[in-house]
Amino acid sequence: MNKNSSNIMALAPNTSNKRETVCIFGTGDFGRALGHKIIQSGYPVVFGSRSTQTSSLIPKDAEVLSHAEAAQKAAIIIIAIQRQHYNFLTSLAEILHGKVLVDVSNNLKINQYPESNAEYLAQLVPGAKVVKAFNTVSAWALQSGTLDASQQVFVCGDDMEAKQMVMDIVRALGLTPLDRGSLLAAREIENYPLQLFPMWKFPILLTLGLTTFFFFYCLTRDVIYPYVYENKDFSFFIAISIPNRICPILALILLALVYLPGVLAAIIQLYRGTKYHRFPDWLDKWMLCRKQLGLVALAFASLHVLYTLVIPIRSFVRWRISNQIISQALNNKTQPLNNTNAWLSDSYLALGILGFFLFVLLGITSLPSVSNNVNWREFRFVQSKLGYLTLILCTAHTLVYGGNRFLSPSSYRWYLPNAYMLSLIVPCIVLVVKFVLIFPCLDKPLTQIRQGWERNPQYSE
Repeated sequence: MNKNSSNIMALAPNTSNKRETVCIFGTGDFGRALGHKIIQSGYPVVFGSRSTQTSSLIPKDAEVLSHAEAAQKAAIIIIAIQRQHYNFLTSLAEILHGKVLVDVSNNLKINQYPESNAEYLAQLVPGAKVVKAFNTVSAWALQSGTLDASQQVFVCGDDMEAKQMVMDIVRALGLTPLDRGSLLAAREIENYPLQLFPMWKFPILLTLGLTTFFFFYCLTRDVIYPYVYENKDFSFFIAISIPNRICPILALILLALVYLPGVLAAIIQLYRGTKYHRFPDWLDKWMLCRKQLGLVALAFASLHVLYTLVIPIRSFVRWRISNQIISQALNNKTQPLNNTNAWLSDSYLALGILGFFLFVLLGITSLPSVSNNVNWREFRFVQSKLGYLTLILCTAHTLVYGGNRFLSPSSYRWYLPNAYMLSLIVPCIVLVVKFVLIFPCLDKPLTQIRQGWERNPQYSE
């Protein structure tokens, strides 16, 4: 084995039993939590502070000195203070020369300053080796043993040896270091903790928009229309009936939107004749949030199941059933069983049960703890093949529910079709286009393109 292999050295932690002293500038919540965790990992820790008085909050095995005295005792100095307090470091420039300064700071908003905090620190102390790390870990996560939080620590810096020293500390803490390259990546790393569910923004906004639209759509058809034309007050539908219409509609539409970008990508690749060309930005972003769309769809499908289970105990349903029984008793006439309706009802329920079962399976396999235990082919089989089967079953579930009501004039109130009819537009488009794409005349060239074959090399970049 080549002992000089840089790849092996980068992956191997420092196996020496000797632990170098680590200095921490700052005795705030994060500095104390990080110091306590480092001490538990076997490193001697010294705190640099304006006040050298020992506090009960400071880990008992740590020493508290002035900034200059603490810096002289360690080769690695963690700067656990805010950027606006960095100026005092310029007076320590001679002492900090050649030291590894670890910037752990974050800002209050994205791109708050022209340069990253780590780059600003490097400008203040040009003789030091600045490394960005630990800014994605909270004091609470360190205090709780990092068992209930992300264990990834992004690390970047211009000096490879300095980064390796910091990554050894990260590993000793039981965390996972991720090398993000030079100090230029510090800006991206500092912005990362400030992003609020970045991959969920589009799914949530889309869901809110669709929910609002279908709520007022169903309110118009099922509450306002009967009140205007039949003088019936069905306002109580807002509590159960309308949500139980909206939930399956959104579940089906969002599930279809999970697979629609893949279909669009296939059409674009067939048109271009190559895979070596970037998709439009909107399609890239859409494809990146498909998992989130699927999980939101599963949430609405689960709500639909819960709403459906409470239907028999609703006052309106019990009143309607008892009213029908009394009406039949007064007329001394019973209605015979309609086998067609019975078949439609049982088929509708069976398709819904099977569709929901596969829906849950898709959600389970999307969890990192599960997806990490299956290979790529298994994951693709579940998410693609079983995913399309789920879409087929859920679409069929809605079609059977409609039955012959699609052609009934009474289903159109104010010329508005039933909401579930609108929910079938996107799924049917996806399934039809996908069915066309599996024809050998299209599937074969598409497979070749995805394997690297190019029909139109001029599209390559």
